[in-house]
Amino acid sequence: MTRYKELDPAALDADQKRIWQEIASGPRGSVPAPLQIWLRSPVLAENAQRLGAFCRYGTVLEPRLSELAILLTARHWTAHYEWHHHEVFARKAGLDEAVIAAIAARRPPAFAREDERAVYEFCQVFYRDHRVDDATYARAVAQFGERGVVDLVGIMGYYALISMTLNVFEVPVPDGAALPLREGSPA
Repeated sequence: MTRYKELDPAALDADQKRIWQEIASGPRGSVPAPLQIWLRSPVLAENAQRLGAFCRYGTVLEPRLSELAILLTARHWTAHYEWHHHEVFARKAGLDEAVIAAIAARRPPAFAREDERAVYEFCQVFYRDHRVDDATYARAVAQFGERGVVDLVGIMGYYALISMTLNVFEVPVPDGAALPLREGSPA
């Protein structure tokens, strides 16, 4: 049983309808489950969805790297719904299937590209230590510049909020889809 209930747009109040329209008419083209949950708190929904639109579509990181950070965050939180959707986006953005599979299995991927390795190491070190050491930080800044590192942290933070929302409200993957991630550590 899920705690998530899809909203009926006709039953929304004026603020919720305005925000729903803003989300649906933006780059997402729809109002996905986590944003529907946030609409129960319209001010949160309005601000978080704008941050999300920036994190997904407006950072200096190319989509392949943004999607890598999103997958690493979804894997950290074992957010099945997020993984289910973003593994498709990651493939379309050019992330290698072997990298996606390794992250899903909680194994270190073999990277052909140094920019992907820098995102992976930055995220992994942060999720493990809750901070980033000087060497990892310096590699990320050398690869992406300070703005890129700030954008990377923004992506990680926003998708942590998404993952937490999905997990608390038990948002299921679409009907018929298997859970994409195993719980716990690698076997």
